[in-house]
Amino acid sequence: MSAEQAGRIVPNPVVPNPVVPNPIDAPGTEEAEWRAWPGLGMLPPLDHGGWRSAVVIAAHPDDEVLGVGGLMSLLAAEGVRLRLVAVTDGEASHPGIADVTALTARRVSETESALDALGAHATEIVRLRMRDTGLAAREGELGAALKEAAAGFEVCLAPWERDVHADHEATGRAAVAAGLQPYFYPIWTWHWARPADPRLPWGRARRIPLPPRTLARKRAAIECFASQLEPRDAGLDAVLPPGIVAHFTREQEVIFR
Repeated sequence: MSAEQAGRIVPNPVVPNPVVPNPIDAPGTEEAEWRAWPGLGMLPPLDHGGWRSAVVIAAHPDDEVLGVGGLMSLLAAEGVRLRLVAVTDGEASHPGIADVTALTARRVSETESALDALGAHATEIVRLRMRDTGLAAREGELGAALKEAAAGFEVCLAPWERDVHADHEATGRAAVAAGLQPYFYPIWTWHWARPADPRLPWGRARRIPLPPRTLARKRAAIECFASQLEPRDAGLDAVLPPGIVAHFTREQEVIFR
């Protein structure tokens, strides 16, 4: 190559990195695979016998029931004081809907019905009414609000900070920043992860066995969220199709410390 040619070399154009699809949108792991994996049943059980109060933080209505609804039912039956901190009202679950106010009211009502189904009707509810899908931009504010709402409670349960869903992760991080030392409950993890997945902290996992009556209560509570189980307008599928719901109707729940 001559010096003249070298002087006229044009750098290769910058090729943008390929867009990595959101694991939530990709085909996921079927519940049959999780049920066939003996590792779930080998996790140490959670000892919650000495709990006197617990605050459960949910980024959206239904998160708390899907993730730890069975545990909430058990705690309520044991007389444990429960508080639900609802960070958003889930108004972004139906894009393009004309009446957002009606959707918000519906989702709030569904939560109340679900708590009744769990036998946890005495649960205190604190609504922060932050914007659905916008929590990452308000983590500092969210952390301060969570610290105040959780004051006086011994135990905190929050969405897992690595659940891939942006609002779930922001809520989990905010709970940590608030010094609440939460137990984390996964939601979308069951969709994108696989049995024995090394990305999950299995060494910090605990299982909560659900007796038949408790499991029946949890299933009834999930059914209360009709807005998430029904197909949406404009040809959109349900937020929680049967394949996703199946992850939360198994005989045990799992949390990470």
